[in-house]
Amino acid sequence: MLRRKFVAFAFASLLMSSGLFAQEQPVPREDTLVIESRNGTELISVEIADTPALRERGLMFRHRLPPNRGMLFLYKTPQPVAMWMKNTYIPLDMAFVRADGTVARIVEGTVPHSLDTIESGEPVAAVLEVAAGQARRLGIEAGALMRHGFFGNAD
Repeated sequence: MLRRKFVAFAFASLLMSSGLFAQEQPVPREDTLVIESRNGTELISVEIADTPALRERGLMFRHRLPPNRGMLFLYKTPQPVAMWMKNTYIPLDMAFVRADGTVARIVEGTVPHSLDTIESGEPVAAVLEVAAGQARRLGIEAGALMRHGFFGNAD
């Protein structure tokens, strides 16, 4: 009897340590974002963070973010947004986007692991995060236009 309890305990411990009982992280869906800027029109692939859990995790724990890829944080109603870089290993550029798809503010080259807040400066409906240097390369600046179904301006 004691041996059976030990085997059951050992098996349960093995399952727990293997991650089979670990809570799975939600996976963001992917979509395409069109950026219209002084540089012309660019398409990038974005992961959509539209739930509290996805927005909370964001790009944390990633070690790279390829060019023409990013994460688009979506909010049901425009609001002041504050981000930070806790557990984020790569520097990012952040574009704070109004409900009509126009860029309100850009913050370039955020500092990995920083707990400093990065604020939108006004109510926004979305935030686009791309690898540091990509906003400049793509021509993303205040006034640029993001086209996506969320903004109601996709063609």
